[in-house]
Amino acid sequence: MKKKTKYNVAVVGVGAVGIEMLRVLKSRKFPVGQLKVFGRSRRAIDVDGQSYQVDELNSDSFKGIDIALFAGTEGEQGAAVTYAKDAVKAGAVVIDNGADFRMDKNVPLVVPEVNPGDVKKHKGIIANPNCSTIQMVVALGPIQKKAGLKRIIAATYQAVSGGGSKAIAQTDGEFKAWANNEPYTGEKVMAQSIAFNIFPQIGSFSDNDFTTEEWKMVKETHKIMHDPKIQISCTTVRVPVRNVHSEAVYIETKKPISADAVRALLKKSKGIVVMDDPKNKIYPMPKDISGRDEVFVGRIRKDPAVKTGMWLWIVADNLRKGAATNAVQIAEELIKS
Repeated sequence: MKKKTKYNVAVVGVGAVGIEMLRVLKSRKFPVGQLKVFGRSRRAIDVDGQSYQVDELNSDSFKGIDIALFAGTEGEQGAAVTYAKDAVKAGAVVIDNGADFRMDKNVPLVVPEVNPGDVKKHKGIIANPNCSTIQMVVALGPIQKKAGLKRIIAATYQAVSGGGSKAIAQTDGEFKAWANNEPYTGEKVMAQSIAFNIFPQIGSFSDNDFTTEEWKMVKETHKIMHDPKIQISCTTVRVPVRNVHSEAVYIETKKPISADAVRALLKKSKGIVVMDDPKNKIYPMPKDISGRDEVFVGRIRKDPAVKTGMWLWIVADNLRKGAATNAVQIAEELIKS
């Protein structure tokens, strides 16, 4: 890609992630020349008082585009499967938030705070990792570099926004129906009802009875951290929180490291905010973090039974850092390199 002062950008998809991409491009002051927005049908949309024209996507949509941000839809084939090759052929670099290209050996999977150099390895397509993977590796990346990682055990508490705008609508509808003492009759897109409920299934069940979401965290972390020997096991859980994912993550390091050393390390690491004063009830919570781009870490504590064991509580806005912000940060690395 040639160095420019401004870049023509396309945003493909105007669901929850696509809308957030438009917000992030504006808030981070990305040097946009011409901006095109594509969806399934032609229409106008309003985002925070600003009107955007949405055009119908087709194979000729990417003429003159430098960077194409595909919003993607978890669990489904994203539009990038159909149109990424057309975008690359037209001269654009594709940054895809969907799952379709993440494990392709020819496609770099990038979290800029962890493996920014992988951006340079692209052959026209760069993949954005899964939301739950992103926030975990941002928090663990500095620890891996300092003390090494031998084992990761994670339990996630994932907001309904991770399932897209229809999942948000189902959640709102279920709570409204409950408040009115009525049955919910709207569309159901999640595995179970979510109002006043949690359930341990995100994605479909796969190898060894782990879900596809759980395997994403394993395989994507190996690829991003360039270390397939890290032992990783996860349980991913959907909770009735509208936005922002939380994770309880247990690690065993190769070298001993104290909780205070980890706090100091994370405090000076890019993209991380440490909120860790539990005696004063200070720790990351979804209600305080929605709309933020950083990854928040608290409850940092040593495992009293294992010399190299440690727990962390990791929270991030899954629509922003877990999707839109990370994609735009990849674009920032791309134009920097």
